[in-house]
Amino acid sequence: MNTIIKINALGLLMAFIGMGCGETTEVDIGSEGQSTSHTDTAFVQEYHKGFVVHKEIPAANDVRAIHLAPDQNVWIATGNGVYRKPKTGADWEQMLPEENVGPAYDLDTEPSGKVWLASWDGVYVLENDALVQVPGPKPPIAKVLSTPEGVYAFGPYGIWLYSENEWKSKNFTNARSIRAVISDKNGGLWLGTDIGLYHSNEAQTIAYQKNEELISAYVKGLDFDEQGNLWVAGLGGVTIRNGDRVIDRKEPADGITNIHVNFVKKAPDGKMWVGTDYGITRFQPGENDYSVRLSKRWLRADEVRDIDFDAHGNAWVATSDGVSLIGRKEMTLAEKADYFYDQLITRHVREPGIVARFKLEVPGDTSSIVADDDDNDGEYTAMYLAMESFRYAVTGSEEAKVRAKKAFDFLHLLREVTGREGFFARTVVPVDWDRPMHDMNRTYTDRELAEAIIDNPRTKPVEVRWHPSEDGKWLWKGDTSSDEFAGHFFGYYWYYLLVADEAEKQRIAAHVEQIMDHLLRNDFYLVGVDGKPTKWGVWSPKSLNDDPEWSPEKPLNSLEILSFLKFAHAITGKAAYQEAYIKLIKEEGYLENAKPLYTTNPAFETYFDIYMALYIYPPLINLEEDPELKAEYRKHLDQWFAKFKDTRSPLLNFTYNLLTGGAEELEASIFFLQDAPLSLVDWRIDNGRREDLQLVRSPILEEIQVNELRPPSEYRTMRWDRNPYLAVSGNPSEEKEPVYWLLPYWMGKYQGLIK
Repeated sequence: MNTIIKINALGLLMAFIGMGCGETTEVDIGSEGQSTSHTDTAFVQEYHKGFVVHKEIPAANDVRAIHLAPDQNVWIATGNGVYRKPKTGADWEQMLPEENVGPAYDLDTEPSGKVWLASWDGVYVLENDALVQVPGPKPPIAKVLSTPEGVYAFGPYGIWLYSENEWKSKNFTNARSIRAVISDKNGGLWLGTDIGLYHSNEAQTIAYQKNEELISAYVKGLDFDEQGNLWVAGLGGVTIRNGDRVIDRKEPADGITNIHVNFVKKAPDGKMWVGTDYGITRFQPGENDYSVRLSKRWLRADEVRDIDFDAHGNAWVATSDGVSLIGRKEMTLAEKADYFYDQLITRHVREPGIVARFKLEVPGDTSSIVADDDDNDGEYTAMYLAMESFRYAVTGSEEAKVRAKKAFDFLHLLREVTGREGFFARTVVPVDWDRPMHDMNRTYTDRELAEAIIDNPRTKPVEVRWHPSEDGKWLWKGDTSSDEFAGHFFGYYWYYLLVADEAEKQRIAAHVEQIMDHLLRNDFYLVGVDGKPTKWGVWSPKSLNDDPEWSPEKPLNSLEILSFLKFAHAITGKAAYQEAYIKLIKEEGYLENAKPLYTTNPAFETYFDIYMALYIYPPLINLEEDPELKAEYRKHLDQWFAKFKDTRSPLLNFTYNLLTGGAEELEASIFFLQDAPLSLVDWRIDNGRREDLQLVRSPILEEIQVNELRPPSEYRTMRWDRNPYLAVSGNPSEEKEPVYWLLPYWMGKYQGLIK
């Protein structure tokens, strides 16, 4: 009978999964107009490269203007003169004679290719690969501009036009604080100043200073969009004008991250880039959506002074601390997967098969990467195990199969290394590990213990977290938690289903049997080396049903243990697991316990619970044969998806689709996979300083968040246990493993949602 139960359950599972594999037609749009698959074509992937101009001269990194010459050499005006970087090099060369080095302000190129410079001591032009001074205008000079009528120089003492080898003074305006200039392409100029916007030509000068004409009179940037509208950037935002009319405004409510706007520039693709004292906002004229680039992920510094574009559409950004290249390259999702997989295997694997985040000894410096231990090494290696399992199911790659087995070998070792039947460790390090581990062994004084218990009556003071293995090879970390347990079982499930041969299935079953027998012996507690339950390894009715302090965990933990028992019974055929499963449902009310999970008290909400539930749904949905129970689980799954689909997570969406055979939120999933940055450094992202967003306490009351979920390129490097709404987050001393991206990618491929 046990054998029949085992075969039937897995047979149903295989049949169900087969329905969702996309092995139907090649139709991309369903009958109701919903996308049913995504064809993997090239998209634009952005990336960042930062440049320090000079390590010993801070003023050289104080970049005021940037300019791409026709030969694609990069020129910058800095607090320490003018530097040039060849298009194929990385070094910056000072272009001024030593005696002339000083503050520089602006650069432009005339049609002949000559570069002009505005500097503290006048105007310079490039002649025979050297900058030479062109006497005439009274210094200092703030701006230079090449136009059809000649090269203009602008400064506090006047405006001059260089034409036919001589300077001519122009009486266009008495405003001396000229911050931005642009030709009207009809013989006139638009001038941005501290006291307003001016339009000047030989016939007249018109000033625009009224409240209805500009957001503010403090103007620092000007450019035309592709429709010929003039974007006027300055204090408060951007005023968009057409002739004498204001046709639109861009203020913080519209996406401006900081009211101190320093410039605006049209990109080759038509987007308008607005630089501020806190990053860049990009607008597509005529659309409400916008994107933001800030933080070390994208910029050397958040104070942005100027921008220019090279022949490939790459953005070169002048900041208060060096130069940033926001580059563009075409990639497919398959190519991005190959890139991330290479990063994963070459940078995020440590013996004996742990796949996890690594440490950067110098924050943000990816060359300083070293291995590090983590509480959740087992859980995230299990995510990797699931990823390799889906990769194997899609590709049949022997490499994926071998690496999946090695990941399971590590999870298997976590149980064996403890020497305690059925109990598994959080992680291990070699006994000769030469760096401090997290959560080192410690002692508690009576006073410290009193403080801890008052703070949390459920506190379990663990003084010895690291234990030597019996073979003397490892130190293993105890006090294993429920999220480790759930993550492990998620990995076991997909490895068993998609990869394991019969011999390996028997090994998985024996491993799971030892763990589950441990729980049965201990009334559904995970008991550590001290003979007591671990802090979080609690699924017992004595705690969940009888101890009100466990109310926050009661719904999820009840659902977890049902999932563990259902999976264990399916792969072992052991009747005790099914009997315990039924008893917890019928006598202890565990299914009823789980029902309020998505209407729980707001004080009990934690973001990671979304993914803890994700781990445990597959066995419940796919293995349950009782129609009533199956319907309850499906109702629960639908509630989960309805509540959390706005997080736009491809892991959440693809898991739901895998269990229902649908294609829900496919567009959002593909957007995430495309928009996720290539950098895996957990850059510090402070979206709380952005003026386009508001600080709120929702959806997670205990955390300060922003009121809008921004794209993944604008929040911290993702691990699915992290809240993407967090206002301030990130640790640039960590580089995350890219399993967060690769797992949903291969799930989507497996279902045929990505073709």
